[in-house]
Amino acid sequence: MKRIILPIVILLAGFGLAALIVATGPTLESQAPPPSSPLVRTWVAEAQAVRLATRAHGTVLPRTESELVPEVAGRIVRISPAMVSGGFFKANDVLFEIDPLDYELALEQARAGVASASSEFQNAQRAHTRQQDLAQRQSTSESLRDEALNRLHVARAGLRQAQAQLARAERDLARTQVRAPYDGRVRTERVDVGQFVNRGASVATIYAIDYAEVRLPVHDEELAYLDLALDQGMSEQRPTALLRAAFAGQEHSWEGTIVRTEGELDPQTRMINLVARVDAPYETIGDRPPLAVGLFVEAAIQGPMVNNVFVLPRSALQNNDQLYVVREDNTLEFRNAEILRIVEEDVYVTGGLTAGDVVVLSTVTNAVPGMAVRPVRPTEAVSTAYGGEAVGS
Repeated sequence: MKRIILPIVILLAGFGLAALIVATGPTLESQAPPPSSPLVRTWVAEAQAVRLATRAHGTVLPRTESELVPEVAGRIVRISPAMVSGGFFKANDVLFEIDPLDYELALEQARAGVASASSEFQNAQRAHTRQQDLAQRQSTSESLRDEALNRLHVARAGLRQAQAQLARAERDLARTQVRAPYDGRVRTERVDVGQFVNRGASVATIYAIDYAEVRLPVHDEELAYLDLALDQGMSEQRPTALLRAAFAGQEHSWEGTIVRTEGELDPQTRMINLVARVDAPYETIGDRPPLAVGLFVEAAIQGPMVNNVFVLPRSALQNNDQLYVVREDNTLEFRNAEILRIVEEDVYVTGGLTAGDVVVLSTVTNAVPGMAVRPVRPTEAVSTAYGGEAVGS
């Protein structure tokens, strides 16, 4: 009987203990399912005045570059300290001098030739005058008068020839001193004291430094955002070009002016070159270095001011150029955006928004008008790196 009763007692005790645990255990409370509205990042639209700008890149070029060529031959006897690669010089400075001895001798010969021709001309004049006096008294023949007149013409031509030779000799002597045609800098030089140079042989390359130019290729579509009178030149409308470049580990800026367009529109790339001019590029202001020839720069060409523009992050632009606006009841409203332009990560919108509208920045899957969303206000969305100055402002 013990073998039968003991298992039954243990089984009943187990059921009783389980019933006790279930009866005294915690009760489950029913909860509502979590909301299914998507969480979206937002941006508050604010209208502002924006100055349009177009970016371009180019290399600094000299406005004038010349090959320095002597106009007379000879041996170099003196050279300027500025006549080195990178040297600066002023207009009319003597860059180098050619031995003038041979040209001084030629000048003396030309002066003697002028004196001789002048004496011959005076004698011919006196002889012609005598023949005219004798002709009035009918004391000379016609052949003698003709001979005197011819001698006068020959003497006059000889004097003019001698004077021309004198002028050439004076000019050649002056050309022994090779002078700078403008304020500039030496790019390369191939000349030194004692070297013989031939007439017409290039001995150096120089360029002007009164102002520098930068050729900026711009796509034809970008011309719509610039004040350029392409059909009438650049006499009145000259947009400002802000140039920036990194030099010696720091970024520096210079201000230039668009002065002209260059050539024609490239039919393949649809690009046109705008030429920016920077006055006094080698003038240093503070710690700013000179705008050296050959420096690669980035330019922001300033366009017109446009009022009531909304500058939004590019992520705000949804399918079909629409914007999702969160209404006060946290539901979506679709707006058709009037886009002025898109620059990198910024969208310039001129219509479809009003100041204070909350614009969705997130991508919403299967979005429909009136869809409920959970907006993250801009003050909460600190991780969105959309702040800072807009590229066209």
